[in-house]
This record gives sequence, structure tokens and C-alpha cells, in this order.
Amino acid sequence: MFEDIPVDVSPMYEGERIRAANMFVELAGPKSMGAELVQVEENVEDGKIEVIGSELDAMQEGDVHPLGILIEIQGEHLEKELEGVIERRTHELCNYVKGFMHLNQRDAIWCRVSKEALEAGFKLEHLAKTLSTLFKEEFPLIESIAVTILTEPAMVEEFVSRAKEEYQTRDARARELSDEDVDVFYGCVMCQSFAPTHVCVVTPDRTALCGAINWFDCRAAAKMDPEGPIFEVEKGEVIDDVKGEYSNVNSVLMERSQGTVDKVYLHSVFEYPHTSCGCFEAVAFYIPELDGIGIVDRDFRGETPLGIPFSAMAGQCSGGKQVEGFTGLSLEYMRSPKFLQADGGFERIVWLPKEIKDSVEEYIPEDMMDKIPTEEDGSTLKEIRSFLEEKGHPIIERMETTSTETPEEEITFEEETSEEWGEMEPEVMQMAPVAYAPELTMPSSGGVKIIFKNAKVYAEKVIIKKK
Repeated sequence: MFEDIPVDVSPMYEGERIRAANMFVELAGPKSMGAELVQVEENVEDGKIEVIGSELDAMQEGDVHPLGILIEIQGEHLEKELEGVIERRTHELCNYVKGFMHLNQRDAIWCRVSKEALEAGFKLEHLAKTLSTLFKEEFPLIESIAVTILTEPAMVEEFVSRAKEEYQTRDARARELSDEDVDVFYGCVMCQSFAPTHVCVVTPDRTALCGAINWFDCRAAAKMDPEGPIFEVEKGEVIDDVKGEYSNVNSVLMERSQGTVDKVYLHSVFEYPHTSCGCFEAVAFYIPELDGIGIVDRDFRGETPLGIPFSAMAGQCSGGKQVEGFTGLSLEYMRSPKFLQADGGFERIVWLPKEIKDSVEEYIPEDMMDKIPTEEDGSTLKEIRSFLEEKGHPIIERMETTSTETPEEEITFEEETSEEWGEMEPEVMQMAPVAYAPELTMPSSGGVKIIFKNAKVYAEKVIIKKK
């Protein structure tokens, strides 16, 4: 099937990572631009392959180039609503190619070609041929297919704009439905080659973390390929409609996550947040010093209020992990009326990049629009708190109320030895919570063990010194 492709093509290469040391060139990604788009068309010339722009053998090692992947398909039973579903499989099928790495989706794609692949004679033309063959193999509904690869900067820029318009049209359709209107959600395990314990739960109010698949897309995919990576999930009993917990969703997660996740809250970052894959568009993260939630997307280049960039934060919560206080999400989810509703929704958001804020402006409550700071209003906790106080953000009242109502809790010191303690001076804002947990133990190799039970501790400075 792939005799004319100079590298191996097999599902066994899914999950292959191409590190910088082994990379020949990078395509799209954070340092450039790119997009992928599947379109159902008429009169598609079957088998047509075209590369517009520089081929790999004309590029220099270490280069970063833009990338556009346009896949046009035709078939008697193909419908427009299948475009997003078929498009999402581009990620999986590209990764069948040894020496080619594809991450993310839509206009956030990030690809690399290895040095070994180039030495073997691999070209983008071969990628297009491979996709053409694999898509027809995976989707019998496709009768004709044409694949175009773009690397010419001006054409890629125009293509990305066109693709974004298509994405917006798809997303708008899904907003007409809510979780209460359906008895079935959908699960997706397409990312398990990179995140083995991750199961994405897609509902009308919660688009997939990647932002590429909504509830309608999943319904079409499950009907078209019942044995595929997207499947029906009966909701079962509603355990908590605010947090978004359902009995059968929990059961399916337990089964599909290899027994590592047995409970999830679809609309909260606390206790049992949704697992995160790695393809998510953004991360919601808890800021304990402000008792609020921040949002950062992969396009943001600066540091978050936690002092780390998106990449570091993504590394902490990706891979299918369930980490309290962090969850991956799609930007489309921020347009949902159920957006983090268990945590207070936009009234709990205390920081997000200006680009995100502008993109979801019409979905932010009018009385909150001017109260949520961006990187232009503050980057440090002190600057952000000053902004929140000045604008009268609800989180300030929440913090003051919590501080007043929370009784003092016992802090137990269990002396073990008299060895050297060392010194710790975390710089935090005045009266900011530095620890909150049902039970938190600070381990020590000697000296003292501190156990906090149901405690919320406020401090301007903490100093631990040798006696």
C-alpha cells in the first residue's frame, strides 16, 4: 500500500516524539502559523496531490515554516457535519508516518520532521499521499479525495483565515443545545497514544478539550464508526448537576482510563477535575493567593501569575493526569453558560490573556467585563490584587468573608529530632492564603513535622529557623 513512501507507515509510530536534537525542520507551531481543514466538496479529483511552497529538500536544518493541510473529499453519503470529525483524525493519521510528528489540531497544529526521515528521502508530497490513502481506508464513505500541502507564507496566512471562519461556523451550531436536552454524552480516546489514561467527555455544554470536536461532531462520528475512538456515554443518574457529575460517566471513565479515574466533575477545577490530554487549547488554574482562577492558552508567550508559562503548566497537568486546581479546556467552553459553574464561572476568574478576553467578550457578564484583569493590567499577584480591589471584583468580598467566617484551626507541631531546620521565606501578599487543604503534611528529613487539618492559613511571611 505504501511501497512508494520512503519511510514506514504504521499505527505503531503513534506517540513518537521528535526532540529538538533529532529535528530537521518544524512546521507551524508556536513560532509560525498553520491550520488543517477538511471540506466536503463536489467534483473532487480523486488522488490529486499538490505541494504549494517549499518542499523539505529545499529547507534548511532548524528552519521553521508555516503549514497548511487542505483535504477535500467527496462521497454520496458524506455530509457537511462530518467535516470536523474526519478532520480531527488528521492528528492520528499523520502520526502513522515514521519521522513525522503531529500535535494539536485546527489552527494550533505543530509538526516536526526528523533528520532520519529526510535522509530516507521523505517529502511533504509523501505525507499528502499517505493521508490520501489512509483517509479512504479509514472512511469508506470517501469516494474521492484530494490533498494539498501549503508552505508558502502568504497562502498559508490566507488559508488559516479561511479555516478559522469554518471553525467558528461549526462551533456556533453547537451552542444551540445544552446538557439537559440530551440523554447521551460522548467519550473520545483519540489522544490515548500520547495520554494513556485520558478520556475526553464531550457534552453539548462542554466541547472537547482540543476545541476541534463538539457534541454534534461526536454524534456523527459514533454513527459512522461505532467501533472507533468516539463512542456514546449514557449519562446515567445525575449526581450533581452543578458540578457536572453523572453516575454512568464515572463508570465509563473508570473502564476507559485503565482504572485510574473513577470520578470527574465536568464543570469544576476542584476535587475531581476533568483529566487533561496535551492537545487542549487552554488551561484553567487555581491561584491560592487570590482564591481565584486564571486561564492561559497556548498562544500566550509570557508568564502566568503563578510565575510559569503555558508550556510548564501544560507539562504539569497533561498526559491524562487528574490534578486538582488544574484542567485543560477549549476556548469554546468559555462561551458555555455552564463554564466552571461549580466554581463561580466568570465571577471566579481573576486573570486571563487579553486575546482570550477579547475573543469571548460577548459571553462575559457585562458587570464583570471591566473587573477581570489581563496581562496589561497586572502580571504579579500584588498588581493583580490591586486591580481586583480597585474594580470591586467579587473575589475580594469572597476572600474577606472567608477570612472572617473561617475559625482558627489547630496547627500541630510534632517534634521528631533537633536537627537543622533550615529557613523558608516565601514572599506572598499580605493576608494571602498560602495553604488550604483538608489535611496537608509538610514532610521533613528531621526537626519538625507540621500537619494542617482543615486549615486555611494566612500569612504575610513565614520564617522557620533553627532553634
